[in-house]
Amino acid sequence: MTRTAVILINLGTPEEPTAPAVRRYLREFLSDRRVIDKPAWMWRPILELAVLPVRPRASAEKYRLIWTPEGSPLMLYSEAQAAALREALGDDVVVEIAMTYGSPAIADVLADVTRRGCDRILLVPLYPQYSVSSAGALLDRALHAAAALPHHPEVRAIRAYPDDDGYIHALCSALEARWAEAGRPDPDAGDRLILSYHSIPQAMADGGDPYEQECELTTSLVAERVGLPPEAVLTTYQSKFGMAPWLGPATIDTVEKLGKQGCRRLDVMCPGFVSDCLETLEEICILNAETFRDAGGGEFTYIHWGNDRKEWTDALAGIVRGHLWADSVAQ
Repeated sequence: MTRTAVILINLGTPEEPTAPAVRRYLREFLSDRRVIDKPAWMWRPILELAVLPVRPRASAEKYRLIWTPEGSPLMLYSEAQAAALREALGDDVVVEIAMTYGSPAIADVLADVTRRGCDRILLVPLYPQYSVSSAGALLDRALHAAAALPHHPEVRAIRAYPDDDGYIHALCSALEARWAEAGRPDPDAGDRLILSYHSIPQAMADGGDPYEQECELTTSLVAERVGLPPEAVLTTYQSKFGMAPWLGPATIDTVEKLGKQGCRRLDVMCPGFVSDCLETLEEICILNAETFRDAGGGEFTYIHWGNDRKEWTDALAGIVRGHLWADSVAQ
């Protein structure tokens, strides 16, 4: 008898907001050639002698700002999404979470579900837009780990879902819920909506990575559905790392520019982050908000859309059902 497992896979998180924990996490993350595309002989000395002695302490301070009594927000919301998916799919499907870096490791989760009798596995990247440095990296690890198992399961993988109707609905429903309380933005008065995505190196985009096009697709579908003109909805990119050129325009530069122009109202949403994490809760809600207001801007609102909101967990269930084997679960 066949049994199916669904594994939700996100980037990862340190186990605690301390410099040693962050150092362990960053060493694994920044050693991946899919993330830092440099020869090991060139990158390893920089990582060990320049990055890891300094960055973990500063990052740990930021993690402490967003840490909850129950732990990492990214982990808590990932667990909530898995719980909602278990309820949606029923007892016939095993649902687990894994992290590309840190714990629970992809290889450990794959080994666990196969020990529990699962011989069909669906890998679900929690990245709506595909990039080789995100979904590509986790699929590399997952497929390598699956190939190393004593008994090879049948494996399927979702690539991306930047235009999935349920996903777009989840984004737009969060916007509409916010606007029902605060009023719709007025583009003629200069109000703007930023959709901020994690950036990637410009060289990666120039080399054919489809990420930029998939981000722009999501933005255009959101703008169309909520009825805002294209000039009122801006696509920007955040979380640059290192000195090399990265895909832009940068979110931080854009919010500062809008602030200097006297923008009275700025709404920001991060469609590529299905769970709030350091990049949304500290970088956007704190750093970008302060930058906007200090530059002379007015109201700044970060709009949460994913996490455990029903519209998103319903969308996730629909995406997963569309890729399961026909006899795995009632459709």
